[in-house]
Amino acid sequence: MRDSGIHFNWLKSPVDHFRTGVSLHSHTLHSKESLDFVQRVTKDTPWLGGAIRKQEARYREIKGKNLDLSRAWWTPPLAPRHAWELERRQIEGLGLDGLVSLTDHDSIEACVQLHVLDNMRDCPISVEWTIPYGRTFFHIGVHNLPAEDATSMMREMASLTANPLEERIGPMLEWVGRAPETLVILNHPAWDENHIGAAAHVETVSRFLDSYRQFFHAAELNGLRPWAENKSAMALAERYVLPVISGGDRHGREPNANINLTSAATFAEFVDEVRRDGRSEVLFMPQYRDPLKMRILENMADIIEDDPRHAMGWVKWSDRVFYLTDEGGIKSVGELWGDRVPRVVHRFVSLMSLLKHHRVRSVLRVALDEKREFAV
Repeated sequence: MRDSGIHFNWLKSPVDHFRTGVSLHSHTLHSKESLDFVQRVTKDTPWLGGAIRKQEARYREIKGKNLDLSRAWWTPPLAPRHAWELERRQIEGLGLDGLVSLTDHDSIEACVQLHVLDNMRDCPISVEWTIPYGRTFFHIGVHNLPAEDATSMMREMASLTANPLEERIGPMLEWVGRAPETLVILNHPAWDENHIGAAAHVETVSRFLDSYRQFFHAAELNGLRPWAENKSAMALAERYVLPVISGGDRHGREPNANINLTSAATFAEFVDEVRRDGRSEVLFMPQYRDPLKMRILENMADIIEDDPRHAMGWVKWSDRVFYLTDEGGIKSVGELWGDRVPRVVHRFVSLMSLLKHHRVRSVLRVALDEKREFAV
Protein backbone atom coordinates (compact mmCIF):
# COMPACT_ATOMS: atom_id res chain seq x y z
CA MET A 1 0.00 0.00 0.00
CA ARG A 2 1.01 3.60 -0.42
CA ASP A 3 0.46 6.11 2.41
CA SER A 4 -2.72 4.56 3.84
CA GLY A 5 -3.90 4.67 7.44
CA ILE A 6 -6.53 2.32 8.92
CA HIS A 7 -8.41 3.52 12.01
CA PHE A 8 -11.26 2.18 14.14
CA ASN A 9 -13.83 4.48 15.71
CA TRP A 10 -14.21 2.26 18.81
CA LEU A 11 -10.49 2.56 19.56
CA LYS A 12 -8.50 5.79 19.83
CA SER A 13 -9.89 7.71 16.87
CA PRO A 14 -7.89 10.45 15.11
CA VAL A 15 -10.91 12.48 13.95
CA ASP A 16 -9.78 15.57 15.88
CA HIS A 17 -6.81 15.86 13.51
CA PHE A 18 -8.97 16.14 10.39
CA ARG A 19 -11.39 18.63 8.93
CA THR A 20 -13.62 16.48 6.71
CA GLY A 21 -15.18 13.04 6.44
CA VAL A 22 -15.83 11.55 3.01
CA SER A 23 -18.54 8.97 2.33
CA LEU A 24 -17.80 6.90 -0.79
CA HIS A 25 -19.86 4.19 -2.48
CA SER A 26 -23.51 4.12 -1.41
CA HIS A 27 -26.72 3.40 -3.27
CA THR A 28 -30.13 4.98 -3.85
CA LEU A 29 -33.41 3.81 -5.35
CA HIS A 30 -31.82 4.23 -8.79
CA SER A 31 -29.73 1.06 -8.26
CA LYS A 32 -30.94 -2.35 -9.48
CA GLU A 33 -29.92 -5.05 -6.99
CA SER A 34 -30.26 -8.76 -7.77
CA LEU A 35 -32.34 -10.91 -5.41
CA ASP A 36 -30.26 -14.03 -5.99
CA PHE A 37 -28.28 -13.25 -2.83
CA VAL A 38 -31.26 -14.27 -0.66
CA GLN A 39 -30.48 -18.00 -0.77
CA ARG A 40 -26.80 -17.36 0.03
CA VAL A 41 -27.44 -15.00 2.93
CA THR A 42 -30.11 -17.13 4.57
CA LYS A 43 -28.40 -20.51 4.02
CA ASP A 44 -26.96 -20.90 7.53
CA THR A 45 -29.17 -18.40 9.35
CA PRO A 46 -31.00 -19.93 12.34
CA TRP A 47 -34.73 -20.63 11.69
CA LEU A 48 -34.79 -18.50 8.55
CA GLY A 49 -32.59 -20.67 6.33
CA GLY A 50 -34.53 -23.86 6.99
CA ALA A 51 -37.87 -22.15 6.43
CA ILE A 52 -36.72 -20.72 3.10
CA ARG A 53 -35.38 -24.09 1.89
CA LYS A 54 -38.67 -25.75 2.82
CA GLN A 55 -40.65 -23.20 0.83
CA GLU A 56 -38.27 -23.49 -2.14
CA ALA A 57 -38.84 -27.25 -2.17
CA ARG A 58 -42.59 -26.67 -2.17
CA TYR A 59 -42.21 -24.25 -5.09
CA ARG A 60 -40.30 -26.91 -7.08
CA GLU A 61 -42.98 -29.46 -6.26
CA ILE A 62 -45.78 -27.22 -7.51
CA LYS A 63 -44.05 -25.50 -10.46
CA GLY A 64 -41.68 -28.26 -11.55
CA LYS A 65 -38.72 -25.85 -11.56
CA ASN A 66 -36.48 -23.94 -9.16
CA LEU A 67 -37.35 -20.47 -7.94
CA ASP A 68 -35.05 -18.31 -10.11
CA LEU A 69 -34.25 -15.22 -8.08
CA SER A 70 -31.58 -14.14 -10.58
CA ARG A 71 -34.43 -12.77 -12.74
CA ALA A 72 -35.65 -10.54 -9.94
CA TRP A 73 -34.21 -7.36 -8.49
CA TRP A 74 -35.00 -4.82 -5.83
CA THR A 75 -34.30 -1.13 -5.44
CA PRO A 76 -32.80 0.37 -2.26
CA PRO A 77 -35.26 2.36 -0.15
CA LEU A 78 -33.68 5.82 -0.09
CA ALA A 79 -34.15 8.64 -2.59
CA PRO A 80 -30.98 10.54 -3.59
CA ARG A 81 -31.46 13.43 -1.17
CA HIS A 82 -32.36 11.15 1.75
CA ALA A 83 -29.29 8.98 1.05
CA TRP A 84 -27.05 12.05 0.87
CA GLU A 85 -28.48 13.43 4.13
CA LEU A 86 -28.07 10.09 5.95
CA GLU A 87 -24.38 9.92 5.08
CA ARG A 88 -23.81 13.58 5.85
CA ARG A 89 -25.45 13.30 9.30
CA GLN A 90 -23.18 10.44 10.34
CA ILE A 91 -20.07 12.42 9.39
CA GLU A 92 -21.26 15.63 11.04
CA GLY A 93 -21.96 13.61 14.18
CA LEU A 94 -18.18 13.15 14.41
CA GLY A 95 -17.69 16.91 14.37
CA LEU A 96 -16.45 16.92 10.77
CA ASP A 97 -17.56 18.56 7.55
CA GLY A 98 -19.17 16.01 5.25
CA LEU A 99 -18.57 15.15 1.59
CA VAL A 100 -20.80 12.46 0.06
CA SER A 101 -20.37 10.61 -3.25
CA LEU A 102 -23.34 8.42 -4.22
CA THR A 103 -22.62 5.55 -6.64
CA ASP A 104 -25.55 3.65 -8.07
CA HIS A 105 -25.01 0.65 -10.31
CA ASP A 106 -24.37 1.89 -13.85
CA SER A 107 -26.48 5.01 -13.33
CA ILE A 108 -25.72 8.66 -12.54
CA GLU A 109 -29.40 9.64 -12.29
CA ALA A 110 -29.28 10.23 -8.52
CA CYS A 111 -26.27 12.54 -8.78
CA VAL A 112 -27.73 14.44 -11.73
CA GLN A 113 -30.93 15.00 -9.74
CA LEU A 114 -28.97 16.40 -6.79
CA HIS A 115 -26.94 18.67 -9.06
CA VAL A 116 -30.01 20.71 -9.99
CA LEU A 117 -30.47 21.75 -6.33
CA ASP A 118 -28.73 25.00 -5.46
CA ASN A 119 -27.26 23.72 -2.20
CA MET A 120 -25.97 20.49 -3.77
CA ARG A 121 -24.26 21.66 -6.95
CA ASP A 122 -20.94 20.57 -5.46
CA CYS A 123 -22.15 16.96 -5.01
CA PRO A 124 -19.88 14.79 -7.20
CA ILE A 125 -21.40 12.93 -10.14
CA SER A 126 -20.31 9.35 -9.53
CA VAL A 127 -21.16 5.79 -10.49
CA GLU A 128 -20.38 2.15 -9.71
CA TRP A 129 -19.52 0.95 -13.20
CA THR A 130 -19.67 -2.73 -14.17
CA ILE A 131 -16.89 -4.09 -16.40
CA PRO A 132 -17.40 -7.73 -17.48
CA TYR A 133 -14.02 -9.46 -17.67
CA GLY A 134 -13.28 -13.11 -18.44
CA ARG A 135 -15.60 -15.34 -16.42
CA THR A 136 -16.52 -12.59 -13.98
CA PHE A 137 -16.96 -8.82 -13.72
CA PHE A 138 -15.50 -5.97 -11.71
CA HIS A 139 -17.18 -2.97 -10.13
CA ILE A 140 -15.33 0.30 -10.61
CA GLY A 141 -16.06 3.34 -8.47
CA VAL A 142 -15.78 6.39 -10.72
CA HIS A 143 -16.15 9.51 -8.58
CA ASN A 144 -16.59 13.13 -9.63
CA LEU A 145 -17.03 12.95 -13.39
CA PRO A 146 -16.89 16.34 -15.15
CA ALA A 147 -20.46 17.64 -14.92
CA GLU A 148 -20.58 18.87 -18.52
CA ASP A 149 -19.50 15.46 -19.89
CA ALA A 150 -21.02 13.08 -17.35
CA THR A 151 -24.09 12.05 -19.37
CA SER A 152 -22.15 11.25 -22.52
CA MET A 153 -19.46 9.46 -20.52
CA MET A 154 -22.07 7.33 -18.75
CA ARG A 155 -23.51 6.40 -22.13
CA GLU A 156 -20.10 5.15 -23.30
CA MET A 157 -19.49 3.27 -20.05
CA ALA A 158 -22.86 1.56 -20.42
CA SER A 159 -21.94 0.55 -23.96
CA LEU A 160 -18.83 -1.24 -22.69
CA THR A 161 -20.85 -3.00 -20.00
CA ALA A 162 -23.32 -4.21 -22.63
CA ASN A 163 -20.61 -5.10 -25.18
CA PRO A 164 -17.47 -5.95 -23.18
CA LEU A 165 -14.71 -6.06 -25.77
CA GLU A 166 -11.44 -6.41 -23.88
CA GLU A 167 -9.55 -4.13 -26.25
CA ARG A 168 -11.85 -1.27 -25.19
CA ILE A 169 -11.23 -1.56 -21.45
CA GLY A 170 -7.86 0.23 -21.27
CA PRO A 171 -8.83 3.19 -23.47
CA MET A 172 -12.13 3.57 -21.59
CA LEU A 173 -10.47 3.51 -18.16
CA GLU A 174 -7.93 6.07 -19.32
CA TRP A 175 -10.72 8.29 -20.67
CA VAL A 176 -12.99 8.24 -17.60
CA GLY A 177 -10.07 9.04 -15.29
CA ARG A 178 -8.44 11.68 -17.49
CA ALA A 179 -9.83 14.69 -15.59
CA PRO A 180 -7.55 15.38 -12.60
CA GLU A 181 -10.53 15.78 -10.25
CA THR A 182 -11.91 12.27 -11.01
CA LEU A 183 -11.12 9.32 -8.75
CA VAL A 184 -11.13 5.73 -10.11
CA ILE A 185 -11.34 2.92 -7.52
CA LEU A 186 -11.38 -0.86 -7.83
CA ASN A 187 -14.29 -1.74 -5.56
CA HIS A 188 -14.19 -4.81 -3.25
CA PRO A 189 -11.35 -6.40 -5.29
CA ALA A 190 -11.11 -9.60 -3.21
CA TRP A 191 -14.82 -10.47 -3.50
CA ASP A 192 -15.60 -13.38 -5.81
CA GLU A 193 -18.94 -11.79 -6.64
CA ASN A 194 -19.67 -14.00 -9.64
CA HIS A 195 -18.81 -17.22 -7.74
CA ILE A 196 -16.16 -18.50 -10.13
CA GLY A 197 -14.11 -19.96 -7.26
CA ALA A 198 -11.48 -18.38 -5.01
CA ALA A 199 -8.46 -19.45 -7.04
CA ALA A 200 -10.02 -18.40 -10.34
CA HIS A 201 -10.98 -15.02 -8.88
CA VAL A 202 -7.46 -14.37 -7.56
CA GLU A 203 -6.02 -15.24 -10.96
CA THR A 204 -8.54 -13.02 -12.77
CA VAL A 205 -8.16 -9.95 -10.58
CA SER A 206 -4.38 -10.27 -10.83
CA ARG A 207 -4.58 -10.45 -14.61
CA PHE A 208 -6.93 -7.46 -14.63
CA LEU A 209 -4.57 -5.34 -12.52
CA ASP A 210 -1.50 -6.49 -14.43
CA SER A 211 -3.15 -4.99 -17.50
CA TYR A 212 -4.87 -1.91 -16.09
CA ARG A 213 -3.18 -0.96 -12.79
CA GLN A 214 -2.06 2.41 -14.21
CA PHE A 215 -5.66 3.60 -14.54
CA PHE A 216 -6.59 3.05 -10.88
CA HIS A 217 -6.00 5.44 -8.01
CA ALA A 218 -7.00 3.19 -5.06
CA ALA A 219 -8.41 -0.19 -3.99
CA GLU A 220 -11.47 -0.31 -1.79
CA LEU A 221 -11.94 -1.62 1.75
CA ASN A 222 -15.63 -2.44 1.73
CA GLY A 223 -17.96 -1.82 4.66
CA LEU A 224 -20.23 -4.73 3.73
CA ARG A 225 -17.51 -7.37 3.25
CA PRO A 226 -15.82 -9.50 5.94
CA TRP A 227 -12.61 -8.32 7.60
CA ALA A 228 -10.69 -11.32 6.27
CA GLU A 229 -11.62 -10.31 2.74
CA ASN A 230 -10.65 -6.69 3.37
CA LYS A 231 -7.26 -7.91 4.61
CA SER A 232 -6.87 -9.71 1.29
CA ALA A 233 -7.75 -6.45 -0.46
CA MET A 234 -5.00 -4.71 1.55
CA ALA A 235 -2.48 -7.33 0.48
CA LEU A 236 -3.53 -6.89 -3.14
CA ALA A 237 -3.21 -3.11 -2.84
CA GLU A 238 0.28 -3.48 -1.36
CA ARG A 239 1.30 -5.78 -4.19
CA TYR A 240 0.18 -3.25 -6.80
CA VAL A 241 1.32 -0.16 -4.84
CA LEU A 242 -2.15 1.31 -4.48
CA PRO A 243 -3.55 3.17 -1.49
CA VAL A 244 -6.62 1.62 0.13
CA ILE A 245 -9.73 3.72 0.47
CA SER A 246 -13.15 3.47 2.13
CA GLY A 247 -16.32 2.28 0.45
CA GLY A 248 -19.30 1.66 2.70
CA ASP A 249 -21.51 0.10 0.00
CA ARG A 250 -24.67 1.17 1.85
CA HIS A 251 -27.92 -0.16 0.39
CA GLY A 252 -30.41 0.27 3.23
CA ARG A 253 -30.89 2.76 6.05
CA GLU A 254 -27.68 1.98 7.93
CA PRO A 255 -25.05 4.63 7.04
CA ASN A 256 -21.72 3.58 5.55
CA ALA A 257 -19.64 1.43 7.88
CA ASN A 258 -16.44 3.23 6.89
CA ILE A 259 -15.46 6.68 5.66
CA ASN A 260 -12.31 8.58 4.71
CA LEU A 261 -10.74 11.27 6.85
CA THR A 262 -9.05 14.24 5.23
CA SER A 263 -8.03 17.84 5.76
CA ALA A 264 -9.32 18.73 2.29
CA ALA A 265 -12.19 21.21 2.04
CA THR A 266 -13.56 20.06 -1.33
CA PHE A 267 -13.96 16.75 -3.11
CA ALA A 268 -11.46 17.82 -5.78
CA GLU A 269 -8.86 18.52 -3.06
CA PHE A 270 -9.53 15.08 -1.55
CA VAL A 271 -9.05 13.46 -4.96
CA ASP A 272 -5.74 15.29 -5.33
CA GLU A 273 -4.52 13.87 -2.00
CA VAL A 274 -5.24 10.34 -3.18
CA ARG A 275 -4.10 10.68 -6.80
CA ARG A 276 -1.00 12.80 -6.36
CA ASP A 277 0.19 11.87 -2.87
CA GLY A 278 -1.29 8.38 -2.50
CA ARG A 279 -2.62 9.48 0.88
CA SER A 280 -5.77 7.91 2.33
CA GLU A 281 -7.02 7.62 5.91
CA VAL A 282 -9.83 5.07 6.40
CA LEU A 283 -12.04 5.09 9.50
CA PHE A 284 -14.22 2.07 10.30
CA MET A 285 -17.43 2.97 12.13
CA PRO A 286 -18.90 1.02 15.10
CA GLN A 287 -21.52 -0.79 12.97
CA TYR A 288 -18.72 -2.65 11.18
CA ARG A 289 -18.15 -4.68 14.36
CA ASP A 290 -21.67 -6.13 14.25
CA PRO A 291 -22.05 -9.59 12.67
CA LEU A 292 -22.07 -9.06 8.93
CA LYS A 293 -24.92 -11.46 8.24
CA MET A 294 -27.03 -9.67 10.85
CA ARG A 295 -26.38 -6.33 9.17
CA ILE A 296 -27.37 -7.76 5.78
CA LEU A 297 -30.54 -9.26 7.22
CA GLU A 298 -31.44 -5.90 8.76
CA ASN A 299 -30.93 -4.30 5.34
CA MET A 300 -33.27 -6.89 3.87
CA ALA A 301 -35.85 -6.01 6.53
CA ASP A 302 -35.55 -2.38 5.39
CA ILE A 303 -36.35 -3.50 1.84
CA ILE A 304 -39.65 -5.19 2.73
CA GLU A 305 -40.88 -2.53 5.13
CA ASP A 306 -43.78 -0.38 3.94
CA ASP A 307 -42.71 3.19 3.18
CA PRO A 308 -45.65 5.63 2.94
CA ARG A 309 -43.22 8.46 2.09
CA HIS A 310 -41.35 6.68 -0.70
CA ALA A 311 -40.15 9.20 -3.29
CA MET A 312 -41.57 7.19 -6.21
CA GLY A 313 -44.83 6.31 -4.47
CA TRP A 314 -43.73 2.67 -4.11
CA VAL A 315 -45.26 2.17 -0.68
CA LYS A 316 -45.24 -1.64 -0.45
CA TRP A 317 -42.21 -3.89 -0.88
CA SER A 318 -43.96 -5.50 -3.85
CA ASP A 319 -43.85 -2.14 -5.65
CA ARG A 320 -40.05 -2.03 -5.27
CA VAL A 321 -39.19 -5.57 -6.41
CA PHE A 322 -39.20 -6.30 -10.15
CA TYR A 323 -39.13 -9.42 -12.29
CA LEU A 324 -38.09 -10.18 -15.86
CA THR A 325 -41.00 -12.16 -17.31
CA ASP A 326 -40.78 -15.07 -19.75
CA GLU A 327 -41.93 -12.67 -22.46
CA GLY A 328 -39.03 -10.30 -21.76
CA GLY A 329 -41.13 -7.64 -20.05
CA ILE A 330 -40.47 -6.04 -16.66
CA LYS A 331 -43.16 -5.93 -13.98
CA SER A 332 -43.21 -5.26 -10.28
CA VAL A 333 -44.20 -8.30 -8.26
CA GLY A 334 -47.25 -6.32 -7.17
CA GLU A 335 -48.34 -6.19 -10.80
CA LEU A 336 -47.58 -9.87 -11.29
CA TRP A 337 -49.28 -11.26 -8.21
CA GLY A 338 -51.73 -8.68 -6.89
CA ASP A 339 -53.01 -10.08 -3.59
CA ARG A 340 -52.07 -13.67 -4.51
CA VAL A 341 -48.52 -13.71 -3.16
CA PRO A 342 -46.83 -17.15 -3.49
CA ARG A 343 -46.50 -18.91 -0.17
CA VAL A 344 -42.70 -19.05 -0.35
CA VAL A 345 -42.55 -15.27 -0.68
CA HIS A 346 -45.23 -14.61 1.91
CA ARG A 347 -43.39 -16.86 4.35
CA PHE A 348 -40.10 -15.07 3.71
CA VAL A 349 -41.64 -11.63 4.22
CA SER A 350 -43.34 -12.75 7.42
CA LEU A 351 -40.10 -14.15 8.81
CA MET A 352 -38.12 -11.06 7.88
CA SER A 353 -40.67 -8.80 9.55
CA LEU A 354 -39.80 -10.48 12.85
CA LEU A 355 -36.46 -8.68 12.71
CA LYS A 356 -38.32 -5.50 13.64
CA HIS A 357 -38.81 -6.98 17.12
CA HIS A 358 -35.97 -6.12 19.49
CA ARG A 359 -35.97 -9.50 21.24
CA VAL A 360 -35.70 -11.43 17.97
CA ARG A 361 -32.83 -9.20 16.82
CA SER A 362 -31.01 -9.71 20.11
CA VAL A 363 -31.29 -13.50 19.98
CA LEU A 364 -30.24 -13.67 16.34
CA ARG A 365 -27.35 -11.26 16.93
CA VAL A 366 -25.95 -13.54 19.65
CA ALA A 367 -26.34 -16.63 17.44
CA LEU A 368 -24.58 -15.01 14.49
CA ASP A 369 -21.88 -13.39 16.63
CA GLU A 370 -20.36 -16.82 17.30
CA LYS A 371 -19.25 -16.91 13.68
CA ARG A 372 -18.00 -13.35 13.48
CA GLU A 373 -14.72 -13.03 11.60
CA PHE A 374 -13.86 -9.52 12.73
CA ALA A 375 -12.80 -8.36 16.17
CA VAL A 376 -10.37 -5.57 17.06
